[in-house]
Amino acid sequence: MPGIEKLPIEETLEDSPQTRSLLGVFEEDTAAISNYCTQLYQAMQRIYDAQNELSAATHLTSRLLKEYDKQRFPLGGDDEVMSSTLQQFAKVIDELSSCHAVLSTQLADAMMFPITQFKERDLKEILTLKEVFQIASDDHDTAINRYSRLSKRRDNDKVRAEVVEDVYTSRKKQHQTMMHYFCSLNTLQYKKKTALLEPLLGYMQAQISFFKLGSENLTQQWEDFLGNIGTSVQNVRREMEDEVGQMQQTIEQMERSCDPLYVPCDPDPAHSPVCRNLTRKQGYLHIRNKTGLVSSSWERQYFFTQGGNLMHQARGEVAGGLVSDLDNCSVMAVDCDDRRFCFQVTSFDGKKVVTLQAESRKDCEEWISTINNISKRIYLSDNAEELAARVNQSALEAVTPSPSFQQRHESMRPSSKGRVGRASSISSVGSEPSPALSVLSLDALVAPDTPIQFDIISPVSEENSGQSKSAAQSGRRSNPFGESGNRTSEDSEDSILHQLFIVNFLGSMEVKTAESADVIAETMRQILAARAIHNIFRMSESHLLVTCDCLKLIDPQTQVTRLRFPLSSVVQCSSHQDNKRLFGFVLHAGGSGDGRAVGYIFESNNDGEKICDSIGLAKQIALHSEMDRKAVEKRKEQDKAKEKQQEELSKQRQIEKDLEEQSRLIAASSRPANPPTSDGQFLVLSNSQSEDSDAGDEGKKKGESEA
Repeated sequence: MPGIEKLPIEETLEDSPQTRSLLGVFEEDTAAISNYCTQLYQAMQRIYDAQNELSAATHLTSRLLKEYDKQRFPLGGDDEVMSSTLQQFAKVIDELSSCHAVLSTQLADAMMFPITQFKERDLKEILTLKEVFQIASDDHDTAINRYSRLSKRRDNDKVRAEVVEDVYTSRKKQHQTMMHYFCSLNTLQYKKKTALLEPLLGYMQAQISFFKLGSENLTQQWEDFLGNIGTSVQNVRREMEDEVGQMQQTIEQMERSCDPLYVPCDPDPAHSPVCRNLTRKQGYLHIRNKTGLVSSSWERQYFFTQGGNLMHQARGEVAGGLVSDLDNCSVMAVDCDDRRFCFQVTSFDGKKVVTLQAESRKDCEEWISTINNISKRIYLSDNAEELAARVNQSALEAVTPSPSFQQRHESMRPSSKGRVGRASSISSVGSEPSPALSVLSLDALVAPDTPIQFDIISPVSEENSGQSKSAAQSGRRSNPFGESGNRTSEDSEDSILHQLFIVNFLGSMEVKTAESADVIAETMRQILAARAIHNIFRMSESHLLVTCDCLKLIDPQTQVTRLRFPLSSVVQCSSHQDNKRLFGFVLHAGGSGDGRAVGYIFESNNDGEKICDSIGLAKQIALHSEMDRKAVEKRKEQDKAKEKQQEELSKQRQIEKDLEEQSRLIAASSRPANPPTSDGQFLVLSNSQSEDSDAGDEGKKKGESEA
């Protein structure tokens, strides 16, 4: 006979939607069997009733034929032939009536009893188990929801112990009920064959024994056929008994092995460590759904990964729905006020953010690792788990934490001991080194064991102390935010370009060279690997202001400038090759004369290439502005030189005029003092005399004109 479909008892503890869907198919099959069995039972009941009616009618006929002699007919009485004939008929019919009575008994035992037992006992037992399983499933959901709503702030040991015990009891009850329910449904697949064949077999055997007297040959043929069917029925019954025994053993083994899994708390890490090499995962999670502007609700659904997508499926659904695309996404552990073990998945474009809650910390870390591996597209390879293991191992080897790592990290902090916050995010998209890095030694870019700074330490605190001292001495009021109003106004007025971006600071570290094209990619790899190793899930959000003079990191809440980088010190800026949200820049730490260079890595909420393009545009504008300023200064110097030359020429001309006047006067003074005589000599007059003579002539001319 063909194979029997079975429900997997091993998957009852996971209780996945696929298992529920398969269970729904079996329940539909059970309903169809019950409907068909009811109709068949009604038909066989009619046969049995008809047979009983036939037996009673035959017996009544025989009795009436026997009482024919007692009848007194007005006409045709005392007919002995008719009486003897009817007596013979009565005897035969009486024997037939006995045969029909035996047939009715055989039909009741061989036909009606099996189908009645199947209808009244087996099908009703399955319906009862279905109701018990539904109640246990509802109790388990209620206990899980109560456990998930445990407050993280108000931690009551008694309440938590009661909730955990409730979850344990309800989960164990659901598991056991579900296993027995599955066992009954699997057994039904065997019983439905026997329940249909045994009544027919009993009916045919009863009919054959009834007609055996007149049909020996036909009876022999039917006996051979029915004998084969009887043998098959016995084989199915033995197979059913073996399968029931195996299912009972499986139930006992799973009850013993799954007892620790009923507790929702984290298991012992030594016995069940976190697996970080997964590329596929499924299980129940709680998802946060917004119900208003500030309100939200949590819903428990079944989630699973399918290729590069995160899917969810509710109970009763045949197929799952898309939640988010995991290619080039980012995943991080987040702190929720009302829930524990939460993590957040952000799409590659930053437009869709999904907040999920796992049942335990181990489950949360495995989900984060799985989504992180999928975001790197490791699932596309042939040996995905081996490749994920190698990638994680290379990430562990990329940054080897030394015992003095924390001391070296503290040594990088300024002496002002500014407050350092924790970092709060880890980008899910790590990248392999570029092909150039395979040729160029990594030590030539980033020195090993280089301390990494994961938070922004603003030098403003040091400047504030100097400003406060100078303000105290001068009696002026100092700016508590460490910035002068004049400087801000000058930057805002002089700068042509003003672009503001929201960024998250991932880390910074000192690099050996600032001119290499791969130094930013290697710095990203080092910082992301260090965050993954040290479980740093937080990061500080800032506003990056790009101007033509500098780059500023501004606190979004207080509007205080955390860091200020002169644009002239920025050597290069580039984004990640695969994850465009990651970008960084390298700048000289102590000016162009100092050989030290520092790489800063950020994660933006949009495209990092736009920020890099903005910084490049700012550098171009600054370069053109500097060139224009130098050209203006050169033009001014040329104008000043021309003016100076004109002044010198004018002075020289004045000197020449003075010299000519002096020479004329000297020549005039060297002439004789007397006028010329009649013999041809001239009379030389002095200047005063010549002037007096001129004045006298003019006076005479004036008097004549007046007259």
